[in-house]
Amino acid sequence: MSADSQASSPVPLVRAGGIGVRRAGRWIFREVDLEVVRGNLVFLIGANGAGKTTCAKAALGLIDIDEGYVDRSPSLCVGYVPQRLAVSPTLPLSVRRLMQLTGRFPASEIDSALNSVGLERLGDPPVVNLSGGELQRLLLASALIRKPDLLVLDEPDQGVDVAGSDVLHSLIDAIRISTDCGVLWISHDLELAMKAGDDFVVLVPHEHEDRPLSRPDAV
Repeated sequence: MSADSQASSPVPLVRAGGIGVRRAGRWIFREVDLEVVRGNLVFLIGANGAGKTTCAKAALGLIDIDEGYVDRSPSLCVGYVPQRLAVSPTLPLSVRRLMQLTGRFPASEIDSALNSVGLERLGDPPVVNLSGGELQRLLLASALIRKPDLLVLDEPDQGVDVAGSDVLHSLIDAIRISTDCGVLWISHDLELAMKAGDDFVVLVPHEHEDRPLSRPDAV
């Protein structure tokens, strides 16, 4: 590869090679390669029990890997949108209070984040009063307020109706383009991944052979 080609190649936000996680004497997943660069939408696909969320956490350094390697961009800022948020009806958590859970942000930044997901007219109702689609967009706004380099979405459309899912998908795509962040989308929807993703990784649950893997000398 020439020097000009190397200079023009995007630097990965996250790059994992041959990673595996073993727990309680069994491999949760193994031999996974994953790379996300700015502006790219990468899907992590698998059925329930395939280890998708565990794999994402391993790539982010939240849990230890048992083999392989992970490289992350220095000072990487990650915004995470969970699959769901369980809120007790007795908990006095309002929309704007939720936006402050990960840090103290000025009202102007909260307004901007809510506006970016189409919730600017929502006001400050209790979170328990929101629809499934509104709650997921609120969680997306909460992740975006940190201005992440990498946005990680854990099945964000679960519990959302078809119309709400379409809105959410369009929002995520628009945000990716406007902010040039990388997106790692955990999902079980292979059709969506093939249609919308720049790349996708499929995890298949099975018994992995107990043989060693190591990092290559050069990547």
